[in-house]
Amino acid sequence: MDVDLVVVGSGPVGLYATYYAGFRGLRTAVVDSLPEPGGQIAAMYPEKLIHDIAGLPRVRGRDLVAGLLDQANTYEPIWLLGQAAQHVQRLDDGRLRITTTTGVEVTTRSIVLAAGIGTFTPRPLPAGGEFVGHGVDYFVTDPSSYAGHDVLVVGGGDSAVDWALTLEPVAASVTLVHRRPQFTAHAASVTRMRESTTSVRTPYVVHALSGDDTVRRAILRDTSNGDLLELDCTRVVAALGFTADLGPLAGWGLSIVDRHIEVDSTMWTGIDGIYAAGDVTDYPGKVRLISVGFGEAALAVNNAAVASDPTAQLFPGHSTATAA
Repeated sequence: MDVDLVVVGSGPVGLYATYYAGFRGLRTAVVDSLPEPGGQIAAMYPEKLIHDIAGLPRVRGRDLVAGLLDQANTYEPIWLLGQAAQHVQRLDDGRLRITTTTGVEVTTRSIVLAAGIGTFTPRPLPAGGEFVGHGVDYFVTDPSSYAGHDVLVVGGGDSAVDWALTLEPVAASVTLVHRRPQFTAHAASVTRMRESTTSVRTPYVVHALSGDDTVRRAILRDTSNGDLLELDCTRVVAALGFTADLGPLAGWGLSIVDRHIEVDSTMWTGIDGIYAAGDVTDYPGKVRLISVGFGEAALAVNNAAVASDPTAQLFPGHSTATAA
């Protein structure tokens, strides 16, 4: 497929870059290795309140993502989710061709890398991998789908505790399992969880899962003495965290220092047609905030637009000047 711009990454900065590219009249495709848009916020902190977004005194992570996604969809971008941008090739006419990990080829004039802190890969559940997609989830996309289920949440970080709190009023029951008595989640959230109806089992790990076409039962192992405990569960949320790295982008010839891509004041990476924005970038005075990333996204898209079409103006005008 042919587009004007490819945005790599669908976190908050990538979503805003996608909207802004559409505002500039660019046909845009979005590539992300995660199956759902939202990046780190959607994957790990969907229920956390964010307080440093301009104009929003407080906003829940999933609500911020929903608003950015609605905004990004204004100009009907092409979504290529669940696949990473693997290879990039310079064509004879100067355009760039991206090949994703699923073999999709996209030809574009420019690229904006908004990959956050890199490609996210969920840490796998040690047992019961055969039930992934059949009762075992690494991402919760719709909490209402857990209604009436006996849910087992595995993990001790913010995302695990947040999902236990979110699903507790929805599910028939929620049990949280963590391998240590101590949690790395925010202390106030842990207190709320312990005061809820959530059953907290520590120090336990998942020893095995069983079922037919979907998970039906879990066997837990006490890490202090090896004792086994069986319980019914029809859904499992594996919130064991994620590993993050630049993945295939590390082989694109970019200037990378400590897993960050060096850019100049125009967000140019030093490779013609490739710009970057958000946490993945580095330059003197860099501050890693979502609000800063939004500004970088606008810089990257505007400069990419001019680089690909020298007749275009760098400043496209204010949105208030456009027709409603």
